[in-house]
Amino acid sequence: MALLQVNDITLTFKGIAALMDVGFTVEEGQIVSLIGPNGAGKTSMLNCISGRYHPDSGSIVLDGMDLLALPAHSRVKTGMSRTFQNIALFKGMSVLDNLMVGRHGKIKYGILSSLLYFGRARNEEDQHRRRIEEVIDFLGLSSYRHKTAGSLPYGVQKRVELGRALAADPRLILLDEPMAGMNLEETEEMARYILDINEEWKITVLLVEHDMGVVMDISSKVVVLDFGQVLAEGTPEEVQSDPDVIAAYLGGENAAYLGR
Repeated sequence: MALLQVNDITLTFKGIAALMDVGFTVEEGQIVSLIGPNGAGKTSMLNCISGRYHPDSGSIVLDGMDLLALPAHSRVKTGMSRTFQNIALFKGMSVLDNLMVGRHGKIKYGILSSLLYFGRARNEEDQHRRRIEEVIDFLGLSSYRHKTAGSLPYGVQKRVELGRALAADPRLILLDEPMAGMNLEETEEMARYILDINEEWKITVLLVEHDMGVVMDISSKVVVLDFGQVLAEGTPEEVQSDPDVIAAYLGGENAAYLGR
């Protein structure tokens, strides 16, 4: 069984279809990319998976669990986390505190222990802090840990957003345009982090991204959306050679990636 199964998802807004019978799978250990132009339904698909939107029909199953039966705030406990296309950090909080928010779903002590802050609460808090320090070291955020997130350069804020998602110890991470707005150096750095997350941390990745160079370099599988429907699905090589994909998305400025 695939780690994530998306089956016949249809999503409409006041009669306008954003997604129509969309289905695909993500196997454990893969990096799967969703591509397509603005308005193709990529972020809408991530929002259905994470719980921000509830589709009209279809099913989404993560490791045997029906995600559509769960409210959005409970889905992190299934082993899933996400980043957002537009940075959604707590701008007035420190990097460390932003990352600690990502551990919220892991907290097991009760309200009394947290108020008195003794025993189990203190021990568990120490464990969460140690995990956060591992994430900080991994993403090269050590020098920023006590700075407010809103004061940081854009590329660093993107890393903090990634770190908050990693803090939840996900099996599946949803990344919504993690390279958007970055320069070439920042893009290459983020691509390396995604590969390391997948290879070293053993986290499965579902990625929405417009940078075709990155997509073709790091993906195990590519799913192409066209006006809310799946146009093509396969390995990067298969997608690159698909005439419909070439005509719809990978011509023009991206033709170099097709060797054309």
